[in-house]
Amino acid sequence: MSKKSEDKISFDKQQWQRERQAMTLLSSLNYRTGELSSYLHNIACGISDLIKVDWTVVTLCQKGFEKVLASSVDMGEGEHVYSLHGSLTGTVIEIGQLLTVEDAHKHPEYGEVPEGYCSYLGIPLRTAQGEVIGTICAFHQQPREFTKEEIQIVELFADRAATAIDHYRLYQQQCEFNQVLEAKVEQRTEELRVAQAKLVEQERLAAIGEFAAIIVHEIRNPLTTTIMGLKYSQKNLPSEAAQERLSLALSEASRLERLLSEILLYAKPQILELCELDVNEFVNELLVTLCEMPEALSRQIEFIPSSRAVKFLGDKDKIKQVFINIVRNACEAVSAGDVVKCEVDCSSVGQVCIHVCNGGEPIPPEVQSLLTQPFFSTKSSGTGLGLAITKRIVNAHGGELFIQSEVVGGTRVSVKLPVVN
Repeated sequence: MSKKSEDKISFDKQQWQRERQAMTLLSSLNYRTGELSSYLHNIACGISDLIKVDWTVVTLCQKGFEKVLASSVDMGEGEHVYSLHGSLTGTVIEIGQLLTVEDAHKHPEYGEVPEGYCSYLGIPLRTAQGEVIGTICAFHQQPREFTKEEIQIVELFADRAATAIDHYRLYQQQCEFNQVLEAKVEQRTEELRVAQAKLVEQERLAAIGEFAAIIVHEIRNPLTTTIMGLKYSQKNLPSEAAQERLSLALSEASRLERLLSEILLYAKPQILELCELDVNEFVNELLVTLCEMPEALSRQIEFIPSSRAVKFLGDKDKIKQVFINIVRNACEAVSAGDVVKCEVDCSSVGQVCIHVCNGGEPIPPEVQSLLTQPFFSTKSSGTGLGLAITKRIVNAHGGELFIQSEVVGGTRVSVKLPVVN
């Protein structure tokens, strides 16, 4: 057998062994979602071993930049992102085809090669839809050619890498979609829970309202007769002791009458007659009424308006009732000559907040949480329904009521209402 025939047999044997190694490595690759970097690292190292090159990288290319996803040599910590402009990889992405360069220094028209390297093989990574998403690039420090068989081997690995990257992107998109979907489901579930709670509350209050109306009617009739009798006796009994007793009885009867009225007000559904209200104009107009209240006569009410015009939707009479009650409480909490501040705050997006502040004694934390509960009162003559009614009116407007009380800043009651866009 001639030497030429022996060389041919030896070359074919080497080629067959390399192809066998390539198939063995390809069949051993096991890609699972979430293990992309390890999978691509095995591809890069496998190519370097099979075609005997010094360095192989797998890159993801987007918007003029390439990100190294895997490398057969250690590139250090952190992300490795480079511009595609003027690089050999950029040329592969631009033409969308494989590129082999035996000596990049002799052929600079194809682009720059990394420092210390000379020859280059670049294969585009193409998805099933034909989109080029990256490259596999093999670099060698010495000039060399790449055979057809070597190119075919790298193309096999490129198909695997492109499929893995594409699947991983789809997996990431699916995860993001699932997160958005879960958030939407949670949001809708919470909205449904809130709507259901409101419906149950409305039905409960409607039932209470009907019952309260019957009870109040039954109590009011004899109470009115009782009050009339007490007033008649007050006119005809000369005894001072009797007068004192009658005055006390009339005072308690009047308190009971107020309580019955507030029970009806609290229990009946909030039917709103909404209109657009300019917050500064509304508070300015309300100040006249507030300053004439008996509780406010010896106090100062200071108004700090918003720097810009802001409107909200509200039932004017009911919102007036809210702030009359809040300012009355604030005035009662401070001494004569002290200041009660009303401040309009428009810093929150989509909301206007009206703060009523006083520097009186702080409210204990354990009491603050009970202030808006029905029939809880810190006043000896209070009905315990004022703030409960106030909160119901605010909630009916889609707003919120907050109470903060500290030793230094005093007490601040805040009403947040949605603004008109």
